[in-house]
Amino acid sequence: MLATLPLAPSLANAAALDLNAPLPVAPQLKVGKLPNGLTYYIQRNRKPEHKVELRLVVKAGSILEDEDQQGLAHFTEHMAFNGSTHFKKHELVSYLQSIGVKFGADLNAYTSFDETVYVLPVPAERRQDLDKAFQVLQDWAQGLTLNDADIDKERDIVLEELRLGKGAGNRMQKVLMPKMYNGSRYAERLPIGKEDILRNFRPDALRRFYRDWYRPDLMAVVAVGDIDLAQAEQLVKRHFAGLKNPAAERPRSYAPIPARTDTEALVVTDKEAGPASVLIRYPVLPFSERATIGGYREQLVEALFAGMLNQRLQELSQLPSPPFMGASSALGRLTPRYRSYNAAAALGDGGATPAIDALVQENERARRFGFSGAELERMKKNVMRTYERAWNERDKTDSAGMAAEYIRNFLEGESIPGIENEYRYVSELLPGIGVDEINAYARRTIPADSGKLVIYTGPAKQDAPIPTGAELLAAVDAAERRDVKAHDEKAVAAQLMDHPPSPGKIVGESRDERLGTTHLLLSNGVKVILKPTSFRNDQVLMSATRFGGQSLFDTKDMVNARYADIIVAAMGLKDFSPLDMRKILAGKAAAVSAGLGNNTDVVAGTAGATDIETMLQMVWLKFAGVRRDENLYKSFIGKQIELARNRAAQPGAHFGDVLVSTLYGDNPRAPRAPRPEDFAGIDLDRAIDIYRQRFSSAKDLTFIFVGSFDVAAIKPLLATYLASLPAPDIPVAFRDLGLRPVKGVVKKEVNSGSEDKSTVSLTFTGAAEVNELEELRLSALTEVMNIRIIDLLREKMGLIYGGGMEASMTRIPYSHYTVGVTLPTGPENVDKVVSATFAEIERMRTQGPDQADLDKVKTNWLQTYRKSLKENGYWLAALQTSLTEGTDPATILTFDKEVQKLSVADLKAAAQRYLKPDNYVQVVLNPEKPAAPAPVQVAQKAPQ
Repeated sequence: MLATLPLAPSLANAAALDLNAPLPVAPQLKVGKLPNGLTYYIQRNRKPEHKVELRLVVKAGSILEDEDQQGLAHFTEHMAFNGSTHFKKHELVSYLQSIGVKFGADLNAYTSFDETVYVLPVPAERRQDLDKAFQVLQDWAQGLTLNDADIDKERDIVLEELRLGKGAGNRMQKVLMPKMYNGSRYAERLPIGKEDILRNFRPDALRRFYRDWYRPDLMAVVAVGDIDLAQAEQLVKRHFAGLKNPAAERPRSYAPIPARTDTEALVVTDKEAGPASVLIRYPVLPFSERATIGGYREQLVEALFAGMLNQRLQELSQLPSPPFMGASSALGRLTPRYRSYNAAAALGDGGATPAIDALVQENERARRFGFSGAELERMKKNVMRTYERAWNERDKTDSAGMAAEYIRNFLEGESIPGIENEYRYVSELLPGIGVDEINAYARRTIPADSGKLVIYTGPAKQDAPIPTGAELLAAVDAAERRDVKAHDEKAVAAQLMDHPPSPGKIVGESRDERLGTTHLLLSNGVKVILKPTSFRNDQVLMSATRFGGQSLFDTKDMVNARYADIIVAAMGLKDFSPLDMRKILAGKAAAVSAGLGNNTDVVAGTAGATDIETMLQMVWLKFAGVRRDENLYKSFIGKQIELARNRAAQPGAHFGDVLVSTLYGDNPRAPRAPRPEDFAGIDLDRAIDIYRQRFSSAKDLTFIFVGSFDVAAIKPLLATYLASLPAPDIPVAFRDLGLRPVKGVVKKEVNSGSEDKSTVSLTFTGAAEVNELEELRLSALTEVMNIRIIDLLREKMGLIYGGGMEASMTRIPYSHYTVGVTLPTGPENVDKVVSATFAEIERMRTQGPDQADLDKVKTNWLQTYRKSLKENGYWLAALQTSLTEGTDPATILTFDKEVQKLSVADLKAAAQRYLKPDNYVQVVLNPEKPAAPAPVQVAQKAPQ
C-alpha cells in the first residue's frame, strides 16, 4: 500500500534517522519571536479558501489568580468582547457578524488553568478585514477598556454561566479535586471561580490580573489560512511589536503536583450523578518535552502500547457478564508540566469490585507478560494507516486543526515537524519497534508500588451498594496479588470474504452535468448516484436510503424495532464477532452501519480511497445474514438497562421526558428516551426477524457515493457487491402513524434537581407547505432570533448565558414544522425570560427583523455555503435530502441566489406563520429542593 503513495519511493533510499537529532519545524510554517517576547506562528493553507484562522494564546489562566481574583481569568476573557481601544461595547461582535463571523460558532474563547485562548476565524478576501482582525487581537492583548460599569454589567452573565455548570458533576468535582491534584494549587483554582468573589470583587482586581499576565512574553499569535506569509508577518509586527511587558514582571511559575506516597481511595456519590465509575490514577510523572527524533519514537511506542491495551479492555466489555460497561487505560496530560497513567471504567450492575479486578489484572497482565507479535502488527497497521491518510490529505488539511497543533506547541511543547516529516519518521521507525521494547515500556509505565489514587463516583441510590474506600483499596490489593496468565491470542480469518459474490450488471447509466453526478441502474433494481470530487484525497462517503423503517411495525413491536439494528450490530457482522472485525480491519479505513429510522431504512459508510472494496464487502455482508450471539446480546442489554437507570436520576433527563410526553400527549410512539423496563420487552429472535425483514432485500435502495474515487474504477466493484444483493419484494413506503403534537397553548412546570437553576422550553409546531424556499425562510428567522436573544436576554438583561432557537421542516411522515426555544436561566428569572422572548417574537411578527441582523445572517450563510460546496459531507447530505424530501437536487447550486433574495418582509411573514402565540407548548424546569453535600469516604492505606 505504501508504494502507491507519492513519498513512498524515496523512503527505501532514505538515510537512517539520527535519534538524537532535534525535531525540525514543519517546512511550510513560519515561527518567529518579536523583541518583546511575543511568539508567532504563520502558515499559508487553502483549506478552506478565502479564510484565515487567527488565535491569540495567553499563557495565563486561573492558576495565576490571587486569592481575591478567583474566577477573574475567565471573567477577563468575557470582557474581551465588551469594549476595547478600537471597539466600543457591543461594536466588536456586531462588526464581526457583519463580515460573516458567527458569535459562538466562529468567534469564541476559553479559559483553563494555565491558558486563555481567543478564537477568531475571518474572511480573507479583503485586506481591510484582515487588518481589522489583527487589530482585534491587538486589543485583546493589551487594549481592553475594563471600565467599572461594563465589568458590573458582565457579572450577571458570568454568574449565569456558573449557574449553568452547577449540578452533580460540579458538586462532586469540588470534592475530588483536592485528592486528584494531591493538595496542589490546581485544586483551588477552578476556572469558573467562586460565586461570592464573582458577585463582589472590586474591578481593580480584574484590571490587576490583566495588567500582570496579559503581556507579550506570555503570548502567541497564530495565523493559518489563505494568507501570504509576508503579509501576515507584517501584520503581526505592526500590531504587536509595540506591546510592552510590565517593568516589574511577576514570575510565571507552574504549580507543582506533590508526589503521592501512599495509596488512597475516595468515594464520592450524589443523588443526581450519572453512571458509576472507577478511576485508578497511578503516580503523577513530570512531563518533559520530546524535542528529538528519539523522543518522537517514544511517542509511537506509547501509542502502540495504549492501543493494544485498550483493545483488550474492549474485548472484556463484550463478555456475557462484563466486569464493566467500558474501560480505557492511557498516559494522559494533567497540566503542561505533569502527566499520569490512568485506568478507568464505567460500571455495570456488578459494581466496583469486578471492574477494579479486571482493570488491574489487565494492566498487570501487560506489565508482567506484555503483548504478542500479532497484536503489535495489527496496531502498527492501524497507526501506519492513520499517518498515511494524514499524508494523503496534506494539502486538504483544515486550517483550524493546524492552528490547534501550534497552540499545543506553544503551551505544552508538542512537536510540530509537519506531516511531511512525521510520515517519514513513522514509516522508518515503526518497523523497528518490537514486542520486547513495548513490553519494557509497559513495565516502566505501570508501576507495581504504592502511590495510586482509587476513585469511585456514582449515584447515591438506595438499591445499589456503594463501596467504602477500604473496599476499593482491598480490591486493588487483591487484584495486584492475583496470579494472572498471559493473554490468549485467538487467530481469525485474514479477510472478510474468501471469494467475491457473483457479480450483477450495470444496466443503465446517465449523467447530470449540472451536478457532476453519474446515475447508474443495477440489474437488481438498485440505483446508484456517483459524485467524484477532489475535495479530499483519501475520503469516500456513502449512504443509501429508502422509505419504511420502524413505522412499518406495530406498537407492540416498537421496542424490538427501535433496537433491532443496534442489537444486530453489537453481535458482529455475518460470521465475525466485533473483536474479529477489529482484527480483520486492522490497517484499513472502512466502516458501515445499517439502521431503521422512524420512516426510513438507512445504510451508511465511510472509507479511505484504497478501502472502497472493503466498505462494499461490509455492505454486502450486512444483507447476507445475522450473527446470533446470545452472550453479546445479554452484554448489550445489561449495559443499556444500567444506562437507562442512571439517566432517570438526572434532572435534565426527567425534564426531557416530561417535555416529550407533554408535546405528544403520552403517545407511545413519541420519540422518548429509553427506560429500564423497555429492555425487558425486547425479544432477541423478534428483533433479528425485524432486521432481516428490512435488510435481507436491497429493493428500492438508492446508494450515493461522494469523494475521492474514479467512476470507471468503482463501477466493477458496484457490479460485484451491490448489483449482486438480493432484492425480493418488500414494503418500501412508510406508514403515517398519526403522531401529532398537541394543539393550543399547553403549559407545564417540572420540579426536579437541587440546584437553583431553571430551563425554559418553548415549542411551536404545525402543518406547513414544505419547500426549499420555506425552509430557507424559517432557518433565517431562527438565526435572526438567535442574534436578538443573545443581544437582549444576555447582553442587555443578563438573564441567560446561552441558549436559543432551532427549527426543522419536513414532509415525512406529513408536511410540518417544529420550532424549539431552550433558555437556561435562574428560577427568579423565568417569568422575565418568557416575557422578553414573547415580546421579541411579537416584534418579529409585527415589524420583522432589523435589516442589519438579516444581512449578518446572509453574509455568514454565503461564506459557509462557499466552504460547504467543497466538502464531501455537504454534498452527501444534500443529495440524500433531495431523495427523501422529493426536492430538486439542483437547488444545491442556487442556494446563494435564494439567500440573497431574502427580505425583511419574508421573515416577518415567516414569523407570523411559524411563531403563533395561540399554539405552543411551554415546559419549565424548576429546582425541587436544595442540594445536599456529596457524601465522601476516604481511606488512606490499603488493608494488610
